[in-house]
Amino acid sequence: MNQKELGELRRRFRPDKSAISRIYGCFVNSNKEIIADLDESLGIMPQEEVEKYLGLLKKTLSGTLGKNLMDIVFSTQQVADSEECRLLAALRSSELKDGGARRALFEKVIASLDMTEGNYLILLAHDAYDVPHRGKDDELQADASDAVFSYIICCVCPVKDGKTELGYFHGENEFHICTTGQTVSAPELGFLYPAFDDRAANLYNALFYSRSPADLHQEFIDAVFHTEAPMSAPEQKETFESVLRETLEDECRFDVIQSVHERLQEKIEQHKESRQPEPLDISPKEISGILEDCGVSQERTALFQEKCDERFGGSAALSPENIIDSKRFEISTADVTITVPPSQSYLVETRIIDGRKYILIPADEGTTVNGFDVSIQPGRDSAHGGE
Repeated sequence: MNQKELGELRRRFRPDKSAISRIYGCFVNSNKEIIADLDESLGIMPQEEVEKYLGLLKKTLSGTLGKNLMDIVFSTQQVADSEECRLLAALRSSELKDGGARRALFEKVIASLDMTEGNYLILLAHDAYDVPHRGKDDELQADASDAVFSYIICCVCPVKDGKTELGYFHGENEFHICTTGQTVSAPELGFLYPAFDDRAANLYNALFYSRSPADLHQEFIDAVFHTEAPMSAPEQKETFESVLRETLEDECRFDVIQSVHERLQEKIEQHKESRQPEPLDISPKEISGILEDCGVSQERTALFQEKCDERFGGSAALSPENIIDSKRFEISTADVTITVPPSQSYLVETRIIDGRKYILIPADEGTTVNGFDVSIQPGRDSAHGGE
């Protein structure tokens, strides 16, 4: 799925847009016991409650593709004949009216999921989206439908105990200690099935959501999808840095790492400006080209590609935003850390002066020390007052 398709679905989670008629689910305690079932019609709910339920489900489609939102890919064999795909198909085809299928999904989730916060709520809904035709001008034509996209959406929300606070009691005209009830928090994880690819159902993919990019809940993915979890964004960054260190060795120079960061940052900025809906990716071969431009030997760049294939898988497409820190450029020595905006990283230089290595940053105007505007005197400041 791309960003445009994701946005198209997200806009449906409003009472006047959604075709969701019922909300199903269960409330699970810290002992993995179901203490309440949920089977409610949105048609008889107060408007405010409907909006709350739809808002929680909508959160399952939030965040960044490739970080919070990850593709789950089923093999051809799984789609043809597997327990996990049969269950997902039964949920979808019955529009969640199959109570046995719902219970089977809940049991899989409860048995596998490790929720450190204790109690949680599983929510489940079905929607049928009459997909409007997209014209040549890229505008949606609501009166011209291409197909109906039938899908299920599931989310798992922590339920937290209320806080103890002072509250006003009208009958007594006094304030006393009171405790608010348990409240449902934003989803910790969830999924959409099937994926909405090319504005149509893709039975070979699901879209998985995790609030934390660092924790993709492998136990949930194993139980529900029986597939290996995609590599998380922090894991991708750590793996990329490890491959660079291992392959560059003595060619891991300041200018090389600086150039890699600048070139990837430039791609990120260009992609944002272009407003392309497809997620940005780059191949190890393209990164090898950047390394070669910096003077890294062909032997090292070939080894880099080989290691990437080993660690990320063959024909890997890497997300630049996942493998570099796009918000800062940081240089550290044993005693000092310097952080500059990525767009200004080109200002940082390295020099050897009188046999010592230095990191240099231009200080032409607007230099401050602890908030004081200061001027830099040639000779005096560099020698700390000496000649």
